[in-house]
Amino acid sequence: MSVTDTAAGDLADSVQTVREQEPLVQSLTNTVTINDVANVTLHWGGLPVMADSFGDAGEMADLAHAVLINTGQVPDGRVEAMHEAGRKANERNIPVVLDPVGVGSTPSRQAVAESLLSDIDFTVINGNYGEISALAGVEAEVKGVESVGEYESIERTARSLAESTDSIVVASGIDDVVADSDGAVRLSAGHEMLGEVVGTGCMLGVTIATFCGAIADASTAAVHGTLGFGIAGERAADLGYTGPGSYRMNFRDAVSGITADVAAAVDLEQRIEQVR
Repeated sequence: MSVTDTAAGDLADSVQTVREQEPLVQSLTNTVTINDVANVTLHWGGLPVMADSFGDAGEMADLAHAVLINTGQVPDGRVEAMHEAGRKANERNIPVVLDPVGVGSTPSRQAVAESLLSDIDFTVINGNYGEISALAGVEAEVKGVESVGEYESIERTARSLAESTDSIVVASGIDDVVADSDGAVRLSAGHEMLGEVVGTGCMLGVTIATFCGAIADASTAAVHGTLGFGIAGERAADLGYTGPGSYRMNFRDAVSGITADVAAAVDLEQRIEQVR
């Protein structure tokens, strides 16, 4: 199924499948957000494991249902473990999600991302507008790990990267764009406070990995995982907050509270726009 076919899918079924399957999700991520990444995996219904050392990473990937590779920190030993886990996941034909944090900001991060792309087949590549543009070879402005600037052609850029990598691409921003080689969809979900909390991009990456670990069709997993994440962002605001700290805690509660019944009430036609 292509991403443009997912409007006909059932978000409630996807949410229920994740909670029933309880996929084991291995995350090789950064220490800044590792706790949030682990907890969001659990709150969606998955089982988190954070094996990121060489040897252990490959062994754990031999047991996992999905692997997340997040390049927020790139010491040599962790990069070796990323390659090891990704290759093992490819051997087992389980989903691998790449979150190329800060790619385009320094030559070192660019080199790590390119080495991973040359060595591993990724099911999904998830990044902000700037990171996706940098990977696609389009001019982008990334300061540290944040995307700045204007990206009027992000749908075309995401689709270009999807075609060159044979991956599904999720570009997160004011609206999220999910693209493959056949087309793209723009998702209307989320809240401005997501941009005020460090690590929400990392949490989106593991959300997609968790959905991919339970749902056979990767396009459905990518679209519904991204959409569910945005809806959780809206529901977190509805719980009431006084600032980024309380919103962050609300967000984790909101993820835990998205049941199949909650998802069934979402009008997908109002949330998913096909773009060519």
